[in-house]
Amino acid sequence: MGPLTSSAKKPGVVGFVTGRLAEPALRSRLEKLAPDLPFEPRVITLNIAVAALMTCDWVARKIELPPDVERLVLPGFCAGELDRVAAGTGTAVERGPKDLRELPTWLGRSEAESPYGDQDIDIVAEINHVPRLDEQEILATARRYRGDGADVIDVGCDPDGPFARVADIVRLLRDEGMRVSIDSLDPREIEPAVAAGAELVLSVNGTNIEIARSLGCEVVVIPDDPGTLAGLDESVEKLETWGVPYRIDPIIEPIGFGFARSLGRYLTVRERYPDAEILMGVGNLTELTDADSCAVNIILLGFCQELGVRSVLTTEVIHWASSSVRECDLARRLVHFACTQGSLPKHREPLLHVLRDARVLTHGREFLCELAERIKDRNFRLFVESDEIHVISNSRHLRGCDPFALFERMDVDDPAHAFYLGYEMAKAVTARTLGKNYVQDEALRWGFLTVEEESHLAKKARARESGEE
Repeated sequence: MGPLTSSAKKPGVVGFVTGRLAEPALRSRLEKLAPDLPFEPRVITLNIAVAALMTCDWVARKIELPPDVERLVLPGFCAGELDRVAAGTGTAVERGPKDLRELPTWLGRSEAESPYGDQDIDIVAEINHVPRLDEQEILATARRYRGDGADVIDVGCDPDGPFARVADIVRLLRDEGMRVSIDSLDPREIEPAVAAGAELVLSVNGTNIEIARSLGCEVVVIPDDPGTLAGLDESVEKLETWGVPYRIDPIIEPIGFGFARSLGRYLTVRERYPDAEILMGVGNLTELTDADSCAVNIILLGFCQELGVRSVLTTEVIHWASSSVRECDLARRLVHFACTQGSLPKHREPLLHVLRDARVLTHGREFLCELAERIKDRNFRLFVESDEIHVISNSRHLRGCDPFALFERMDVDDPAHAFYLGYEMAKAVTARTLGKNYVQDEALRWGFLTVEEESHLAKKARARESGEE
């Protein structure tokens, strides 16, 4: 079903379903938005306090639809099959945002947005120290890499080789349908790996270039001196003469060890070889820099996209870079969109906002005070607003920064409820500390690292409805 604002023809009246507590806030927001909407919004309030506890089956039984409503929008938390409501009302139905504060953005969606998700950078994901791992460890890592977006699995050998089982490991991965590369300068490892199905060799230079003549596969060519481009032209010339396909890796250096100059070498290589395939080993930055790897990967992938570097080699050895493959997969799509569509890489990929949310939404003091007056039950509602935690029930409206002090004033005597509130309070403190959005009974958003939570309140409501409680 298309977004409400995408139709050129005015769709008439659209009904927004809510519960008693959220009705004033929803009505207020729709009144402000109404002049710019291509339809007339209508609030439909059902006899339930908390809209998030609705289910589609319950809505289908309880709703009485005004005859002029042509479309329904249910709360984003409304669980179940939308078809149940559509069949019961004879009206098109969709879910709105989970958070009422997102309503303006949600209503502004457009089907005419440029396509997003394409990419043209290959990810080569290295399994480091393969000789030290057993087959099950290797397979588990390779499967995870592939699931996270890796195109090629790189078998990383140790410098004290040769690795006697290299052919067996390559065949193991190939039997899983994976594309495989071999990371070694040693012909005693390279030749059996290629014979077993490796399609790419990392790497060759003046010391082992002769082996490339007989391999029959693509190679990555590197300078003889990693700090310069010495020997690179001679190696490329030989590969060209022999008809060996290759990618050039000018080798990126860590910060403090020639990082800026190494980026310059990529520019030089692109100018010198305008049509050549180039590879960048981004792990030299992510693994060797005291910083979460996500933003580092985005910057490097942006450099690669602009320069036409069409493959990156990444690793996940050090803990702060342990999700680099997934980060590179998301980053390559973001930078591709930016470069091909002439659009800033902004407000496009929420999964890359890991530490902080893209923006912090607020309810406002007036809303919280009004809510405190309207609540008729003893249940506590938690909010994070204006750098404070707010606790609201029918008998109190507490606010402060110390969760222990707040909890003492809440007079909770049920252990299960105390545990639930303590868990929610911990999330609220985390959100306040990092500047994230907190929504009670919902997981904090950590981008692609988010672990979804089942709503505790919705689970209890379903149990009551089914008679299990």
